[in-house]
Amino acid sequence: MNTRIESLHLVETACWSELARAALERDHGWRVMTLATVSGERAEARSVVLREARHEFRELLFYTDDRSPKLKQIAAHPLGTLLAWSPRMGWQLRLRVHLQQLDHGLEVSSRWARMKLSPSAQDYLSPLAPGMALDRQSDERASREHFAVVSARVEAMDWLELHADGHRRAMFDGTDARWVQP
Repeated sequence: MNTRIESLHLVETACWSELARAALERDHGWRVMTLATVSGERAEARSVVLREARHEFRELLFYTDDRSPKLKQIAAHPLGTLLAWSPRMGWQLRLRVHLQQLDHGLEVSSRWARMKLSPSAQDYLSPLAPGMALDRQSDERASREHFAVVSARVEAMDWLELHADGHRRAMFDGTDARWVQP
C-alpha cells in the first residue's frame, strides 16, 4: 500500500480485505500462514494455506487431512494462533483463533467437490496418514474420507505495520480497537 491508513476501522477493514485476497491469490504474502497449536505441554507450528476468509463470520478456513496430528491437538485445545507476514505491505498479522474441525455435511462436501478437480486433491487421497514413513511409493488412492475443513474463528487481531516513517501496531478483538506500542 502506498498511503498509510490512519483510521483503526479502516485498518481492520483492510486486514479483512487482504485476507479475502490472500485466499484467492496464490502469490499473496498471507496465503500461507503459520498455525500454532498446543500438543501436551509443547507448542506446535506448521504452515497452512488460507482457502477462505469470511469477514461477516470473523472466520478463516483451511483444509487438512483428517488424520493429521493437528486435528487431535485442535480437539484437545481448540485455541490457536495464526501468523501471516506480507513483505509487499510490510504487515504482520497475528490472529488469536478458536479452531474447529468440520468433517462432514455440506460445508465439507461442497468444498471437496471443487477441490477434487485440482492437483491438490492428491494430498487427501493418500492411503498413508501425514508423517507416516514411506517404505515404498504406492499408487493406491483413498477416497474423500480424509479431506477435512478447519474453521478458525477470529477472536482477536494484532496488526503490525513496519514502515520507514515509523512502525505502528493495532489490536482488534471484535468489540474494541486500539493503537498500541509496536
